Amino acid sequence: ILIVGCDPKADSTRLILHAKAQDTILSLAASAGSVEDLELEDVMKVGYKDIRCVESGGPEPGVGCAGRGVITSINFLEENGAYENIDYVSYDVLGDVVCGGFAMPIRENKAQEIYIVMSGEMMAMYAANNISKGILKYANSGGVRLGGLICNERQTDKELELAEALAKKLGTQLIYFVPRDNVVQHAELRRMTVLEYAPESKQADHYRNLATKVHNNGGKGIIPTPISMD
Repeated sequence: ILIVGCDPKADSTRLILHAKAQDTILSLAASAGSVEDLELEDVMKVGYKDIRCVESGGPEPGVGCAGRGVITSINFLEENGAYENIDYVSYDVLGDVVCGGFAMPIRENKAQEIYIVMSGEMMAMYAANNISKGILKYANSGGVRLGGLICNERQTDKELELAEALAKKLGTQLIYFVPRDNVVQHAELRRMTVLEYAPESKQADHYRNLATKVHNNGGKGIIPTPISMD
């Protein structure tokens, strides 16, 4: 498994590596002089269960284009053989941004299936609809499809019903409803994933069930039907 963090916060892989945050491709490239001066082992770290971890990173706040970091990083990984002998690649992409750089895994056919993590809050559902518009835009020119929605419970009113209703409107399915549990925060404080910190917990079982659902859903993605604002 390879996880590519595509968020300027560079926090996609930290719990797998038991770290604050790993050095990003952009920060390492700035120190070395250019991306061409880097080796794969400089940017790829191996963490829990031999998961390979990379963070693309981004510029300082207020300077430059964060989306370019994603483009630079994915090109570097391809050129240096990062995808060899990998069963799964997961791109963790910032969900509320529609800029072209962040959309690169969708736009350039890097990703096959998109799973949108959302909640029952209005802005989260609005963002999910926006991402669906992006998938629709590139679906006909490439093979990317919407695998489904994953609802990360925020304990708002009628959250499950809203998530299911949105999935239906988009023409997709609610793959899983992940209940809220404080064990997630307990694990985070120890810089661990729930599966490592509390493998026997109910929450760990939820994540295992989610992984099984995603695995079994391979190749069943759809072209979404986003809701218009009219």
